[in-house]
Amino acid sequence: MDLFTTGLNHINDFLWTYFILVLLIGVGLYFTVKSRFVQIGQFKEMLRLISRGFSKDKTKKDSISPFQAFCISAAARIGIGNLAGVAIAIASGGPGAIFWMWMIGLIGAATSFVECTLGQIYKVKDGGRFRGGPAYYMEKGLNKRWLGIWFSILITITYGLIFNSVQANTVSIAFADSFGWSRTTVGIAIAVLVGAIIFGGVRSIANISTLIVPPMALAYIAVAVFVVLTNITAIPEVLLVIIKGAFGYEQVVGGGIGAAMKFGIQRGLFATEAGMGSSPNAAATAHVTHPVKQGLIQALGVFVDTFLVCTSTAFIVLCSSIYKTGESTGITLTQQSLTYHIGDWAGIFLSVLIFLFAFSTLLGNYYYGETNISFIKNSAIAILCYRIAAIGMIIFGAVVSLETVWRLADLFMALMVMTNFIAIIALSKYAFLALQDYVQQRKAGKDPVFRAKSIPGLEQQVDYWKDDDH
Repeated sequence: MDLFTTGLNHINDFLWTYFILVLLIGVGLYFTVKSRFVQIGQFKEMLRLISRGFSKDKTKKDSISPFQAFCISAAARIGIGNLAGVAIAIASGGPGAIFWMWMIGLIGAATSFVECTLGQIYKVKDGGRFRGGPAYYMEKGLNKRWLGIWFSILITITYGLIFNSVQANTVSIAFADSFGWSRTTVGIAIAVLVGAIIFGGVRSIANISTLIVPPMALAYIAVAVFVVLTNITAIPEVLLVIIKGAFGYEQVVGGGIGAAMKFGIQRGLFATEAGMGSSPNAAATAHVTHPVKQGLIQALGVFVDTFLVCTSTAFIVLCSSIYKTGESTGITLTQQSLTYHIGDWAGIFLSVLIFLFAFSTLLGNYYYGETNISFIKNSAIAILCYRIAAIGMIIFGAVVSLETVWRLADLFMALMVMTNFIAIIALSKYAFLALQDYVQQRKAGKDPVFRAKSIPGLEQQVDYWKDDDH
């Protein structure tokens, strides 16, 4: 296993150093400029849309509401990457990694807007509900079904299997540390609970995600606010350490600015998923009158994830001095830091919260795999086999080493990003034209309604958004 992990490290170093960092930053900046800084200029509109997204008045019986779609993607985003991933970034890249995590969150919001808007534009009607995502816009927008199949295979393996093993791994470690429970027992228990939900379908996942995600995120942020307030005099120093570390002026770990940038962006991508092509799968399921609505709502999700939840973990860790010893990483570092601030009960609190974070993420991840298997072949047997494999990987992840599952996750994240960016770069013009159409309708005082024929050349590519739709 050590040889396998070493090989993964070499492959990941090459891909992330020479391809992924350049793609995420370069394309993210391009999308930011082309969209006229949509993540900032349309921020007020994002808040307006999410506040109205609770309504089901316009949601058809078998589809899900915009807020439920937001919660499915948030369930996948707001998970172990926010708790363990941020701590790993700090332990591996120093405090400066947090700055680069913020940067990838800021420019990644524009990338998320583009890919999620495209997910809505190219969605299809499957019975009474919608399906969509990169596989669909690769097939219909690029006329490359083979690329869509390749992406579907990648996301099914990455999310349904590998990422879920990461979640199970972190939960099992947390419960073993806090309660002394067997990691195998924890893995089996999680697998049974997840199995009970996933056999209920997409609406079951949407309902559970809507129930779990908002309160768990608020509870964690509330604890972080308490930690910040009780360490308010240390915050300026923490911010200074982050900035210095980001540009190599103060090295806590080897590698300086390179390590800070690499690990900050790597763990930031795992936490926010911006550009990976996962969120468009959830965005496409919502019933909205204009694709840009879901694009904006999902971009807001990146902000919530990066600047609220991830930053909460960063301050919890950096306001203690435990990270400086270099003896702990991952969820153990987060647990020890929180215990330092609020006492021994923090371990139990965080273990329960970790379970809720991971449980909701497991469900969101599973859904991404299911919708992409349906793209390849709408087979009940294939879905059943996938469900069994997903449950098996939860048990496997609970007992395998921490480093192995995270290195596998890094490799498949890189493959997903490279594949998805082929499509979103080529099709981004349609997202920008849709945004222009949306802004014009809003300025005219309308509730924007999208028609594919309003964008030259688009109507022939899409299944939905015709005159008789909505």
